[in-house]
Amino acid sequence: MKNQHSRNLIFLLIATLFGSTSGPLGKFIDLAPPVVIWCRCFLGGLFLYAFCYFQKVNLKIYSKRDFTTLFISALFFGAHWITYFYALKLSNVAIGMLSLFTYPMLTALIEPLFIKVKFDPMYIVLSLMVLLGLYILTPSFNSESSYFEAILFGVISALLYALRNIISKKLISRYTGTSIMLYQLAILSIVLLPAIFYMDTSNISNQFPFVVSLALITTAIGHTMIVSSFKHFSVSTASIISSTQPVFGIILAFLFLNEIPTLNTFFGGSLILATVVIESVRSRNK
Repeated sequence: MKNQHSRNLIFLLIATLFGSTSGPLGKFIDLAPPVVIWCRCFLGGLFLYAFCYFQKVNLKIYSKRDFTTLFISALFFGAHWITYFYALKLSNVAIGMLSLFTYPMLTALIEPLFIKVKFDPMYIVLSLMVLLGLYILTPSFNSESSYFEAILFGVISALLYALRNIISKKLISRYTGTSIMLYQLAILSIVLLPAIFYMDTSNISNQFPFVVSLALITTAIGHTMIVSSFKHFSVSTASIISSTQPVFGIILAFLFLNEIPTLNTFFGGSLILATVVIESVRSRNK
């Protein structure tokens, strides 16, 4: 049982590593957020469909109620992505991720309202630790200019993401994480299709390699693995553990962009990693 828990934890951490590419790619890609999200959904959906086809994954939807749940969760997911990318465009990756990663705390607060799980006050403590760690990681904080607007978009994005994850949790007992993600991407590809015709796409050919990376690494692989982890962890636990994303982002920047971490990076990163260790042990003992 303990070995199985360790495998599930490693699976979630790998998913978080893939998901951590969203911040740098979202900031770097020079396209309007709705256009980026449509490309991300359409290409990510193609990757997942190919995987489902070759692996013979069952894609049957068993009831109209389940389809409605999938549709609502997809809308929350799309709105989360768009508001998050606007937060990145209006500020920087640090501020964008700082505001987004209020979602573990929001998840811990609202999950008992939607799913029959006992409220655990320790989630609030761990979430506050994550927020403090992320605040320490942020190189500077300026409430002037567009930063306040960026933080507002980020917090709204966090709430939408928390709701999407909680709704997806309701489906995971009957569907695979891959099929849930595929349907959410397919729905968003249709809903966001007008963005391709009404927004500027003139630069899309130059950005295509980065959009493909976002669709494959971050979306098709990372987010699918995170949804799949809901079979083994509560949404609150998975959210707190996935708060290692900013730490992974800093490590990737050091390895590939030669960005040297500051002392604040070590302090903030250590605090975030401490919450992950604490919740990993707690979830193992539950």
